[in-house]
Amino acid sequence: MRVGITGHRGLSTEVEERVRTLLDEAVSSFNATELVAVSCIADGPDSWFAEAVLKRGGRLEVVIPAAKYRESLPDWHHPTYDKLLSHASDIHETGMTESTSEAHQAGSEILVGLAEELLAVWDGKPAWGYGGTADVVAYAERTGIPVRVLWPKNASR
Repeated sequence: MRVGITGHRGLSTEVEERVRTLLDEAVSSFNATELVAVSCIADGPDSWFAEAVLKRGGRLEVVIPAAKYRESLPDWHHPTYDKLLSHASDIHETGMTESTSEAHQAGSEILVGLAEELLAVWDGKPAWGYGGTADVVAYAERTGIPVRVLWPKNASR
């Protein structure tokens, strides 16, 4: 089962803990040996999901939205990004260079195209900018990919 991930970044520590629990529960609902996480491995839910899948013996496929994507992520996240990337069984790229909103959406569309289901750590609100979680969810819905929204009750970002 190939499962993609999209979600809000920059969550508070309290919301992060609750989201990690939701992601662990979601991962536990799959047969780990057949589970493939499809992720852009950004800081936040992308990486948390990838880590949870690898921890349970699943595989990871990474989508890289742009050649300069890693450098657009927070410096503190680089070691996690590098470690997860080293565990990828396959890497998919958009061919774009600059890490723009358009590149992020293009990467997300590749991700959705590879997935049989999309997990969305999403508060249900519109995206703050093009290529955000709401845009990825809308794209998945338009293309017929089932979306499972994971959001802690009464949480805010």
